Amino acid sequence: MIFLWVFLAIIVLIVLAVIGIYNALVTLRNRFKNAFAQIDVQLKRRYDLIPNLVETAKGYLQHERGTLEAVIQARNQAASAAGKAAAMPGDPQAMGDLKAAEAGLSGVLGKLFALSEAYPDLKANQTMLSLMEELTSTENKISFSRQAYNDSVMEYNISREKFPNVLFAASFGFQAAALLELESAEERAKPQVKF
Repeated sequence: MIFLWVFLAIIVLIVLAVIGIYNALVTLRNRFKNAFAQIDVQLKRRYDLIPNLVETAKGYLQHERGTLEAVIQARNQAASAAGKAAAMPGDPQAMGDLKAAEAGLSGVLGKLFALSEAYPDLKANQTMLSLMEELTSTENKISFSRQAYNDSVMEYNISREKFPNVLFAASFGFQAAALLELESAEERAKPQVKF
């Protein structure tokens, strides 16, 4: 009889441990999804600023129509990639697509900023200065949000890989989450805003 009680107690402890592991992984997964949601908010703000920036520059950069169109196209691609990443935060394919789209957008924004240097009236335009300041502020917020996301993903991945969690994580559907990192020196370079 005592053997039966000891056996039941061991089974109850194992079940409670598995429940604890599951709940901890759910908490960490939701934490990194929330952290990505903060990046998504800042990216949407950035994407909303870009058309205003292009509209302001359009009157001054009449001969640079290709650059303006490239900025809008890159913005649309980045917004689409961000939407897919927001639907599946941590998914390696979605994070890779977002990284590539953001690199393309940063590149064409850099070209736009370089072109604006050649137009003194555009550099002095108050609306343009205000938009550039907001864009710079948003870029900083994106960096902080990305850092918080990567910290959350790292915490989740470490917990997922620890013993005994690793024994249950895959069977419960907890896959490794991908970091949102910049891969090259060009991507690491933030667009320079000089007015």
